[in-house]
Amino acid sequence: MTRPQTMPRRAALALAAAAASAALLPTGASAQAGKDVKIAIIASKTGPLEAYAKQTIVGFMMGLEYATGGTMTVAGRKLVVIEKDDQGKPDVGKAALAAAYGDDKVDIAVGPTASPVALAMLPVAEEYKKILLVEPAVADSITGDKWNKYIFRTGRNSSQDAAANAAALDQPGVVVATLANDTAFGRDGVKASKEFLKKAKIVHEEYLPTGTTDFTAGLQRIIDKMKDQPGKKYISVGWAGAPTPFPKIADMELEKRFGIKLATGGNILPAMVAYKQFEGMEGALYYYFGIPKNKANEWLVANHYSKFKTPPDFFTAGGMSAAIAVVEALKKTNGDTTTNKLIATMEGMSFETPKGKMTFRKEDHQAMQDMFHFRIKNDPAFAWGVPELVRVIPASELQIPIRNKR
Repeated sequence: MTRPQTMPRRAALALAAAAASAALLPTGASAQAGKDVKIAIIASKTGPLEAYAKQTIVGFMMGLEYATGGTMTVAGRKLVVIEKDDQGKPDVGKAALAAAYGDDKVDIAVGPTASPVALAMLPVAEEYKKILLVEPAVADSITGDKWNKYIFRTGRNSSQDAAANAAALDQPGVVVATLANDTAFGRDGVKASKEFLKKAKIVHEEYLPTGTTDFTAGLQRIIDKMKDQPGKKYISVGWAGAPTPFPKIADMELEKRFGIKLATGGNILPAMVAYKQFEGMEGALYYYFGIPKNKANEWLVANHYSKFKTPPDFFTAGGMSAAIAVVEALKKTNGDTTTNKLIATMEGMSFETPKGKMTFRKEDHQAMQDMFHFRIKNDPAFAWGVPELVRVIPASELQIPIRNKR
């Protein structure tokens, strides 16, 4: 009688050990091991917000490099980025996101640049049950009444802008006229300003289309409303895209002729060239490369100068922050890109960015973050008005409402 063959003891032990190790891996991670992690970044690479989009993409790629230590891998999975241009058009952005999820089979999408495009994209993320990490679109409604559980945002929202600027501007006897884009970004921004300005009074709202080239008529309406107002007078500008109204505001000498001072937040460096003419102007901003003092910002500034011979800009930091958030989430899931696993991991997750620590609020997935009160200095060493730090406005001080219906 032939004895049944038995597996050598050493081979049997090795097989048992391998099986035990596999059992310890999360199911999703086990099934996905070795596969590329596909990430779509959708931005307005053409159109009025082109400069913002290009900065976001540069920052995102640099952020992946930084957060992975140059390996561009997490848990043995290679990170592959697919870029798409939404052209600043909601229908194009919506179609691009559907194609990214449906045809390209991306695990996560990042973007877009413009708030109207983002609002068109939100239902697509819900339909495909995939995460959309919003950067840098700003409108409150993105994480407000239009939000769904697949939406996270590293970019600041309109309320964070408004609360920070109110901290710098809200004083008794101050009267304000607003000038903003006639978009979800502009209107949500003004709506938030009206909520956070408790002592100052808004007396006029002016909305103009993105891409406006002649701001004369709009500014004249503001002058007509403001020139006879008592108290300290400000024109508060919340503007996205080129051209900007700042050169025209300077040309019309609103402060010299009518006592109307400019108040605005930060912007990209080319737009801040006009700020040189408004020395002493105060406001609050999201990021300026010379302000935050932390490891991530030091790396970004040094490497951006090395690669491009220029400092990183407003939206470069945002792109890097989004990339760090993606990598940190993947590290915590051991490379598992299962949507529900990522959502559970990212809710309440804190991560270090070029502007400091951010934390995704569990209730609406908005990244809570510090803002910076600045005062403009006309420094001949720089082509733009330099925002010097007055103080850090901590995230804990910015009482940002939860606006969704979760």
